[in-house]
Amino acid sequence: MARLYPTQDVDPRTLSPLALAFVGDGVYGLMVREYLLCQANRPAGVLHKLSVDMVRAEAQAAAVERLLPVLTETEEGVYRRGRNAHTTRNSAAYHQSTGLESLFGYLYLQGELERLRELFDLVVETISSI
Repeated sequence: MARLYPTQDVDPRTLSPLALAFVGDGVYGLMVREYLLCQANRPAGVLHKLSVDMVRAEAQAAAVERLLPVLTETEEGVYRRGRNAHTTRNSAAYHQSTGLESLFGYLYLQGELERLRELFDLVVETISSI
């Protein structure tokens, strides 16, 4: 996956964690949808239900636990900033999922697409076993 709009130069290190999560939510959601579609040709309603199961905060929080040991220092810092960002929700799972989305947004905007794929593969392994 290459950046979809690479003509706009942006330094993700200067963006707020919630702005990174805004982009990361879309990147993560697209990766989930593509993954599910490639698994089998299913009715759209079934794909939607499976997608919702994978993107819900609890599933993302479980994936975070798997990812934390393999994150670089920089990646962990981005995750922590996202996790600790002030949001309207107070559940631990929601904060963890915001951190994950911040990380995915950061990696996407940095152009670190291979790393994004590596981490997503670990997410899929984790969520598949839930």
